[in-house]
Amino acid sequence: MTNTNRREFGKLALGGAALLATERKGSAIVHNSQPGIKLCGQASAKPSDEELKFWRQVGCGYVSVGSTPDLRTADGFKQIKKTYADAGITVWNIGNTSVHNMPEVTLNLPGRDKKVEEYKQYLRNLGAAGIYYTTYAHMGNGIWNSGRTEIRGTSAREFDLNSPNKVGVWDGKEWREPLSHGRVFTQEEIWENYTHFIKQVAPVAEEVGVRIGIHPDDPPVPVLAGVPRCIFSNFDGYRKAMQIANSPNVGICLCCGTWLEGGKALTGKDPEEMIRYFGADKIWKIHFRNVSAPLPHFVETFMDNGYYDMYKIMKALRDVNYDGIVILDHTPGLTGGRYAEQSYGFAYMKALYARANAEAKA
Repeated sequence: MTNTNRREFGKLALGGAALLATERKGSAIVHNSQPGIKLCGQASAKPSDEELKFWRQVGCGYVSVGSTPDLRTADGFKQIKKTYADAGITVWNIGNTSVHNMPEVTLNLPGRDKKVEEYKQYLRNLGAAGIYYTTYAHMGNGIWNSGRTEIRGTSAREFDLNSPNKVGVWDGKEWREPLSHGRVFTQEEIWENYTHFIKQVAPVAEEVGVRIGIHPDDPPVPVLAGVPRCIFSNFDGYRKAMQIANSPNVGICLCCGTWLEGGKALTGKDPEEMIRYFGADKIWKIHFRNVSAPLPHFVETFMDNGYYDMYKIMKALRDVNYDGIVILDHTPGLTGGRYAEQSYGFAYMKALYARANAEAKA
């Protein structure tokens, strides 16, 4: 971080409550959530009867759904919502990979204006369907890995900063070193491009009542293939980004796995500290994942054998009266497939939540 950036962040040395007090309130629509942590499943846009039965069996009342291209309309989102509602399950958010992570926006590439308009329409479609949350990622060259490795008898994503096989992947595209987009980008460009985007979409989010939770850069390496990851890779970056947005409808999707990949040396705060600083007013979605170690080399693990105590996350959420969703993320494969993976992870989260509730009541 440059001295100039340090001075900027020094001026932003405000507590969470003061940060929130600066936001535009006006006519912004913010739908209040029912109290309590909501354990959530990662579900299909077109679930079979078997899948719906599975979610009921594990006691899952909320799902996050990735939409298929044919359902990326207001009517399509309503259809997804009704399918789950008929089974007694609430759809919390519906993703769209076409606008979830847009290099055109992050790097100001040709087609940026078109992608921004596509995102605005996506927000309008969500609002019309009564879906009041979505996740956005500001990564210019995707999620990176250096291959797969075995952990406890199963396959898991691995990232080694020193590996020559590193690759960034998103929505069928790949990017590699030394320069993913043919040149080196500056931190100033990344900040300017974020500001350009968020100032256009935040008013739409406020108008239609949709909250945008911004996902950390995965992995939170300062620079990958010529593209800085300077905003959503550290505490100071998030704090400044929230002030730039200046909106009650712009907040955080805290991917704990990504945050743990960086470790406090890079991120500045661990997941528990992020939760206690920003609180339930700014953190709206939790990706529940553990990793083997901080950078430069990590493997995505099961929640019970990574380097971080995941209970600290659940307890912090309970302490701040968090009312968003907690969802599994990048689960290592299990014999038995997707249902086995979701069953293991969901049961683990339920146990931690029950413990946090019991301690709070005591």
